Order: sequence, then C-alpha cells, then structure tokens
Amino acid sequence: MTFHGQGSQGLSRKPRTSPPEETSEEAAYLRSLTEKQTPVSIKLSDGEIVNGWIEYYDKNMVRLTREEKPNLFIFKHEIMYIAEDGGKRK
Repeated sequence: MTFHGQGSQGLSRKPRTSPPEETSEEAAYLRSLTEKQTPVSIKLSDGEIVNGWIEYYDKNMVRLTREEKPNLFIFKHEIMYIAEDGGKRK
C-alpha cells in the first residue's frame, strides 16, 4: 500500500515557498489601534509592561500616549508584543 506523496508514480512535489517577509498587516493593525484609540499593553524586551494608546507609528517606532504620565517613543525592535486592553479609552 502506498500513501500519497510516497512512491506515487508521475506525481511531482512542488517545492514549498517561504512566507513573505512583510504582509502589510502590521501597518493595518497599528492604524486600527490608532484610529480607535484602543488601550494597549506593550511588553518591552526588558520585561517592562507599559500601558496607554498608540497615537502615532512609523516604520521604526510607535508613540504611546499615557494619561498622567510622560508619552513614550518606543522603537519597534524593543517591543516583544502589543496586547489590546479592550474597549475604547475613556
């Protein structure tokens, strides 16, 4: 008994293509967070978590706006992840 992909005559396997480096989804997601002023938590590479909403972003950094605390410009290479805190800011 032969299984698909093993010993089948006349069938050639297509080589797998690697995924693209950029999908443009990052910009769309950040734009959505910015427009809705969605509260987020950003975990930095040193383990610190900062909270606020993303007011601005570009290719290299995001600007996190915080209430009653200084605003932060954070380089993207320092971000481990961005998590939505849910809802719209007050």
